[in-house]
Amino acid sequence: MKSTKVKCKYVFDEDYNTKYVNGAQGGVNVQGEIIINFYLERHALPKSQTFKIDEIGAVQEELPEEAEPIDLNQSFIRYIQNGVIMNYAVAKQIHIWLGKHLETLENGNEKKI
Repeated sequence: MKSTKVKCKYVFDEDYNTKYVNGAQGGVNVQGEIIINFYLERHALPKSQTFKIDEIGAVQEELPEEAEPIDLNQSFIRYIQNGVIMNYAVAKQIHIWLGKHLETLENGNEKKI
């Protein structure tokens, strides 16, 4: 079989925006497709903070809040901004692609795949 060369050009949506993620949640749906919801996980934040200010306007200390959630220090947020749904064949190709890039990182090789 003769080898053929094909060029793929990329077109980006006007609202294309790279997102940082540090986790994913998902699984297989009833149609047998894989669903991945990407999230950014971070500590929960208070709704507000009150600080004591000295006579020159410098922050001295944080004052305790009366209306803070009781579980604030034991909570974290998973902010889901986007997700993908794919079939088995696409998931398999992404798995292979990602595996090659992980192998490159593990070998300390910076060569592009």
